Amino acid sequence: MAILEVLKFPDPRLRKKCKAVDSVTPELQTLATDMLETMYSFRGIGLAAAQIDRQVRLIVLDTRRPEGDDKDAQDELGGETELERAVTQPLRLFNPVIKKKEGKISYNEGCLSVPTYFEMVERAKYIEVEALDENGETIALKTDGLLSICIQHEIDHLDGKLFIDRLSPIKSQRVKAKIKKFGYPKPEDQDDEITETEEAADTQHRL
Repeated sequence: MAILEVLKFPDPRLRKKCKAVDSVTPELQTLATDMLETMYSFRGIGLAAAQIDRQVRLIVLDTRRPEGDDKDAQDELGGETELERAVTQPLRLFNPVIKKKEGKISYNEGCLSVPTYFEMVERAKYIEVEALDENGETIALKTDGLLSICIQHEIDHLDGKLFIDRLSPIKSQRVKAKIKKFGYPKPEDQDDEITETEEAADTQHRL
């Protein structure tokens, strides 16, 4: 397993669209495992291949409460739903496609490619997804809650989109300009930044 570099906005490589895989090869299985390890190391709950500069349609997710974490990302949405509990995680999804969307839900999203920034984003509440699993088998998922949000967020990455693109034009431009002007905290300062943000936010989980 390896910890991979996560690209950060405004890196232009994040805007590349990812291509579907023809089959799930051993190399891609290893990539998915490395992506999960990377995601866990940064306290994320989702990661797309585009974020580590691989243009393949692959996302990994695990929205369960991290062991030892004193905050539950599910709390903001009223807890884990019955549909979420029915899905075994972590997930390694190749060529994920959303087949159905219903309802609307807003959530305070963050992103490993936009560290320390959080904004309310509206997405579909319920989704049905088809994908290939780590064994190359076709699977279908029905979910809502945080897992639904996370899957939609990660699929956006595969299409070259970031959560800040889904804000109002004025808010989106304001956030992007602030990042371009001030950048992000240095690695050694990020723990302090996270602690300060946690005091004001309901969740500190990055998708």
